[in-house]
Amino acid sequence: MSTRGSRIFPVLLSGGAGARLWPASRESHPKQLLALTEDLTLLQSAAARVSDPARFQPLIVVANAEHRFTIAEQLRVIGTNDPLIVLEPCGRNTAAPTAVAALLARDLDPDAVILVMPADHVVRDTGAFLRVVETAAPIARRGALVLLGVEPTSPIPDYGYILPGAPLEGEADGYEVVQFIEKPSQADAKAMLGEGGRLWNSGLLLAPAQLVIDELERHAPVVLAAAKQSLEVARRDLDFVRLDEAAFAAGPSISIDHALTERSDRLAVVKAEFDWTDVGAWSVLWALGHKSADGNVLIGEAFAEATTNSYLRSEGPLVATLGVRDLIVVATTDAVLVADRGAEQDVGRVVELLRAAGREPATQARQVRRPWGSYESVVSGEGFQVKRITVAPGCKLSLQSHAHRAEHWVVVSGVALATIGDAEVLVKANESVFIPQGARHRLANPGDQPLSVIEVQSGDYLGEDDIVRFEDDYARA
Repeated sequence: MSTRGSRIFPVLLSGGAGARLWPASRESHPKQLLALTEDLTLLQSAAARVSDPARFQPLIVVANAEHRFTIAEQLRVIGTNDPLIVLEPCGRNTAAPTAVAALLARDLDPDAVILVMPADHVVRDTGAFLRVVETAAPIARRGALVLLGVEPTSPIPDYGYILPGAPLEGEADGYEVVQFIEKPSQADAKAMLGEGGRLWNSGLLLAPAQLVIDELERHAPVVLAAAKQSLEVARRDLDFVRLDEAAFAAGPSISIDHALTERSDRLAVVKAEFDWTDVGAWSVLWALGHKSADGNVLIGEAFAEATTNSYLRSEGPLVATLGVRDLIVVATTDAVLVADRGAEQDVGRVVELLRAAGREPATQARQVRRPWGSYESVVSGEGFQVKRITVAPGCKLSLQSHAHRAEHWVVVSGVALATIGDAEVLVKANESVFIPQGARHRLANPGDQPLSVIEVQSGDYLGEDDIVRFEDDYARA
């Protein structure tokens, strides 16, 4: 696997919202962009696993367009060079982005083999992962859709189940697939676990790009047609490839398992001899976490007394429990979840109810990330709002104006370059400037350290849509 022609094209799918990990995970900043099990985010860890240039081509990421700048920055931080980041204009599950990635890889190399990976999985033994990929790659190159199957430990109905058959001819580690069942009922999952011999579908797929395209043409031609059309009229947006919205939306929202895996007769399976976890619920993070003598996992400002087998996580206020067991307690700066550890698979339903009720924390985090940094609402009231703005080194906001509000900027740390009308002013820590209503203005960080600013807005309307952009480094003007 050392020659250029034999290197695998790694593909990360990063379009999910991770609703079952609310309130830490939101649509605006989902679980794959969070550091939940280590210092790296789930997306960074997945990218790092396939970073060896002797084995892998540059990374392809198919992602939600709203997360593009965060993803690009997270990959830059870990040294992922020249990733191809493709932007989905709307969610279409996993079949459509897999089709897009296969088409892109095939165009780069007619003999391309792709490794499709969800961006929200935990694999702690990278060496074992790479050994399994090396085992599966020759099987894929001989014309198979190779699934990586994991030994089940419990009857989880949200997974796909694989029944391996006879060993493949000449492949001691590869097996035919006799049956594939996607998301069985709880009763069926229990029955299959009792019978034994089944494997979980890890969601990791290794296959020739052309075979994926051919099999989609056979079994899900509408998915493939929408993917092709969205790529044919895609456009470059800075360092991203933005799929055409109308063409992409014309395809169905369907998983690659329903579209292809359940239907294809070109399947093979290799047993995944590495630790693998789909981080789909808080109980999974409890299972992965470092536990106290009472079985508790405590993260952040969390305190447990007379508490057992619980997961407590706080990103803001102190959380304390007393006389409880088997709980999930997750607190952020604007929302708190308290759930029985056996019921937390239904957290997604709570999010849907909150969304239906028009509650903004259902989907939006208080800290809003932007390509230049982030801002967070501190306090608001009638006619005023206070925000904390953080601008990354060398970055700047758009040149803009507001019709309904004036602003004061107070620099907390760093040095700001404030453009107000035709004037430019350097503003240091403990200094401030005033931006009159309607004035063209811009905030920039010319330094090499993050810039922290308190912004006080006042006016008769303070919505984020009261903005006119005249110039912008991020193609938003």
